[in-house]
Amino acid sequence: MMFFDFLKYYLKAGNAHSIHSPFIFELYTKIYKDFSPNPDFDTAEKVRSVLKNDSRLIRVEDLGAGSRLNSSPERTVADIARRSLKSPFWCQFFYRMIRYYGYKNILELGTSLGITTSYLALAAPDGKVWTVEGCENTLNVARENFDRLHLQNIHPVSGNIDLCLSDILEKSAPLDFVLFDANHRYQPTLDYFGQCYPAAGENSVFVFDDIYWSAEMKQAWQEICSDPRVSLSVDFFHIGLVFFRKGVEKQHFVLK
Repeated sequence: MMFFDFLKYYLKAGNAHSIHSPFIFELYTKIYKDFSPNPDFDTAEKVRSVLKNDSRLIRVEDLGAGSRLNSSPERTVADIARRSLKSPFWCQFFYRMIRYYGYKNILELGTSLGITTSYLALAAPDGKVWTVEGCENTLNVARENFDRLHLQNIHPVSGNIDLCLSDILEKSAPLDFVLFDANHRYQPTLDYFGQCYPAAGENSVFVFDDIYWSAEMKQAWQEICSDPRVSLSVDFFHIGLVFFRKGVEKQHFVLK
């Protein structure tokens, strides 16, 4: 099913020549297409390499939609690292966005082993990164990685997002950058979007992971893009971005 979704996406997707929004054109050409080397990338990727060779077995409690590739409650850290972490490409795109726009207040729903979190924190050394993970054992490995990288600006929270998000938002608002990478189901995705929106500003961005992961996620993504509070949305297939900028015509972009 995802193959056909990707085929439809690819046939529809445009490039810089199809972008009529100055803001999205700048995002695409100066951030998305920037492949400049960065020592912070090397630092984070060394930790990823360590994780891919970590044979420790941990018990995983998944409060979201689960994994399509391995549903076993006990998994090695290496297996999680190989199958579940965001790729270097997307982690580095998030890093560049945060640096380019000067985002300081960041929230991540779904820590996993903390590689993406580390990129977010490295990008905003003077900011704060709040991250929530439902599995305590997984979060403990992430904490080890934060310590390994000497990251002091991360506030990890262990718990069910449904129960702790409102408390976190009271402490973390206003939010510049929110990454939704936890419960890949329709209703939780819409609920988290609705809860986080009041903490967003005109220049904030919400990033949704795996927008084609399932029929539920596709429906949630379509409804979020249609929300009147969203002014600009971008479909990169693997992730989706929504912005809340005032005074611009509502537009949706599908980009390669």
